[in-house]
Formats: sequence, structure tokens, C-alpha cells
Amino acid sequence: MHLLSNTVRDYAWGSTTAIAELLGRDPSGRPEAELWIGAHPDAPSRPLDDPDGSSLTELIDADPAGALGAASIEAFGPRLPFLLKVLAAESPLSLQVHPRLDQAKAGFAAEEAAGVSRTAPHRNYKDDNHKPEMVFALTPFDALTGFRAPAESAALFERLTGLLAGSEAAEVTEQVAELLRTPDEAEALSAAFARLINGGPDVRSCVDAAAAAIAAAGGAARDDAALATVADLAAAYPSDPGVLLSLMLNRVSLAPGEALYLPAGNVHAYLRGLGIEVMAASDNVLRGGLTPKHVDIPELLRTVVFEAPGIPRLAAQESALGQELYRPPFEEFQLQRIDVPGAPGAGAAPEPVPVAQTGAAVVLVVRGSLTLDTPKGDLVLSRGDSAFIPDSESPALAHAGSDGVLAFAVTTGLGPASGLA
Repeated sequence: MHLLSNTVRDYAWGSTTAIAELLGRDPSGRPEAELWIGAHPDAPSRPLDDPDGSSLTELIDADPAGALGAASIEAFGPRLPFLLKVLAAESPLSLQVHPRLDQAKAGFAAEEAAGVSRTAPHRNYKDDNHKPEMVFALTPFDALTGFRAPAESAALFERLTGLLAGSEAAEVTEQVAELLRTPDEAEALSAAFARLINGGPDVRSCVDAAAAAIAAAGGAARDDAALATVADLAAAYPSDPGVLLSLMLNRVSLAPGEALYLPAGNVHAYLRGLGIEVMAASDNVLRGGLTPKHVDIPELLRTVVFEAPGIPRLAAQESALGQELYRPPFEEFQLQRIDVPGAPGAGAAPEPVPVAQTGAAVVLVVRGSLTLDTPKGDLVLSRGDSAFIPDSESPALAHAGSDGVLAFAVTTGLGPASGLA
């Protein structure tokens, strides 16, 4: 097992305090948006016990079979298939979608062949992997995810038309509402989405007019979560078509302990909150708005899945020991929540918790402490510590310290999780 040093990404939308407070350290003074724990080439973790300062990627490359296990290599190749993040959104992230695996492979190969620099601002594919993901809320967490039913979105645009009555902006919202009334769901969603994302000055002007109309209406308009979201997003991203696109998406508020999963093609944007995010090991993002960054509209439209299946909430499966296991419909990863209260007084020590592990695993402690116990040795983790457990060292048991522990473990989603009912 290896204690890890991890990279914090200081994107502008990040919180200056949330990650530091969670992990029990002093803030850096910069926005801290994401803590990456894994072996993605853009920001790989580093084992603290390696005298040469090698990355986790290099450690895995030196012994893929021992680090990952045969089943993981057969399914995903000789690389860690998942990436664990702590995500802290102080302001909204870009409206975005992630590609399918075949699309990512083809897009990455095409941009490599064309000689597009991997750091170029117009580059779409940073790697050749897809990026299905999930988020587990640590604090109240707000997001936009997936399409609403077209009729529901049409009603919202019609309400906005009423607030804009008599203005040129009302023509845009009327058009979008009419497109959303198209009987075929996929056709309705794709036509309305394309009208907004391809919109010119009339759409940009409509964004600003809509925000002003909602503010002027006050009361009932601001009490409508969807319209309030339009006003809030327009304040951060004036004239951005993504502001109006938000009316086509489900507005979700997660309580701490609730989770969502996001498959390829799902349009989403995290708005605010602190959470544990897990994904396939990729950084491929196609943006659709709420950003000053590059938006490739043709590639975006080719990637979005135009259907409204409902909100993709993810319920936990409980083990016999009362721990929680979140298993989204992706083989690359699953998330285990290990929550053991402290022992009262001189009471008996709590039973150890088996770490769910099929292949390699990473563990992050956010409260208290634990000792990881494997056939090859022990490793003590305190608040803010993280560790990599190679497949060759499984099975691992987590022994909570006297003050209890809250920790998260990620492993592959291949087969049944060892040690869990």
C-alpha cells in the first residue's frame, strides 16, 4: 500500500475554503476546485514512499498485473480505470457532455493525426477514453442534469414568454416552446437545443432580457427554481445561450449522502456544492455553454443523447455491516462509503470494515482515522490522507480509530465486491 500526494486544480469556479476545511488543512488562498486522486496523466498522484518521486502511473506501469489484477487489465488495459476527485463548486461549472468510448477513441486519434496540441484551447479530446461519472454530495449540492420532458420545458418557456410579452425576445422563447411541442421526443429536444445553441444575437439578447424580466417580476418568478436558475446563471454568464438551455434540464438539489450518475451523452452542469466525484479516467469534456472556453457545436450535437429518461439518481446498496456501496451502471468504478462512529468511552472497538476491492483501490479519509490491514502489512490514514491499495495486497480491512472514521474507497465495478454482502 502507498500513501499518496495529490494535485489540487485551481479552476476559477472552485471554493477557496471547502476542500481545505474537509481535509483539515490551511487554505491555499487560491480557488481549489478539484483534488485528483488517481493516475490520469494530466495530474497523477505520487506515492510518498517512493524515493525517486515516481508517479502512481509509473508505479502501475512497473507491475500492471500486481497493481491492477488480471480482470481489470483484460477489461480496461494496463491503466487505472477510474479517477477519484473531491469537487468544490463555488460557482457554476460549464454546461457539458462527455463522449461515448468509441467517439472518444476516434476523436482523439483524429486530433492526434492532425497534430492538434493536447493543450490547444480548441482541442476536444484530451485522451482516448470515455468519462461516465457519479457525484456523491457531502454538502447540499445543486446541479442541472439530463433533459426534462419536452412538455415540461415547453411550459417553462411559455411562462418566460409571458414575462417577455411584447418584446422581441418573446419571439425566441415562443419558437423554442413550439419546437418542444413536437410529438417526437428526440426531435423536439434536438430541435429546441439546436435553436438555442446555434442562436445568434437574438438568443444572446433574449438571455439578458429574460434575466431582467424575472428580476422585474420578483416574487413568484424568483420562487420558481427553474426561472431563478436562469436569473442566477445570467448574472454569471450574461448573453450565454447556456442560460436558456438550463430550462430544458432537470434542476436537482442533493442532500448530503445523496448521489447521481451521469452516462455518456448526458448534458449537465454542477452549480454549487462539495462532493465526491468518481469517473472513468478521462478528462474529455465537450462544452455547451456557461463558459468562455471553446464550444464545438457540431461535435456537441453529435454527442448529446436527446432523450428524457428522468433524473439519474443513484441509491446505495448496503452491506451486512451497514456500509454503503454505490454501483452505477459502469464497469470502471464503484464507490464505497465507510462511516464508523467513534467508540464510546472504554467500549469495545468497532468491527473492521472490508474494503470493497476488485482490482486496485484508492481510499480517502475525510473524518477521523483508520488503519488499512492487508496480508502484506498495515497503513494508518488520518483525516486528509489517501492511499493506493494494489490488487496484489487485497483483501484489505479498514479498522476505525477511536474517534471513528468517514472514508471513501473506489475500486472497479467488475463482478461482486469482495467482502460485501
